[in-house]
Amino acid sequence: MTVWMRRVLVGVAGLIGAVGVATAAMASHGEDVRNLAAISAMALAHAPVLLVVGLVGRSRALSIAGLVLAAGCIIFVADLAMRHSLGTALFPGAAPIGGGGMILGWLAVAVAGMFRGLLNE
Repeated sequence: MTVWMRRVLVGVAGLIGAVGVATAAMASHGEDVRNLAAISAMALAHAPVLLVVGLVGRSRALSIAGLVLAAGCIIFVADLAMRHSLGTALFPGAAPIGGGGMILGWLAVAVAGMFRGLLNE
């Protein structure tokens, strides 16, 4: 995994983790918190994975999986945040695209983990 990929994944993990904590706090003090709770859940579920992949991932396949997972999470979370704050979608189909990206990212992590050459290049 290249240095820039590691930096991106660790940086994005930190940002997504911060968003998760902030939205959890917001959800505990407000009304109509369905989207905030979903943002928090998705962010706090994916931030640790991105951090681990960025810190200890060695293969190109695993880093690409992490980048796809990060992109999917960012799009999904951004769409829910836009819906919560402005009442409109980020762009048409953003939530399914982001969710699909997260699913593909997780499947890519699974594939990278099943094949030794993809995990420890």
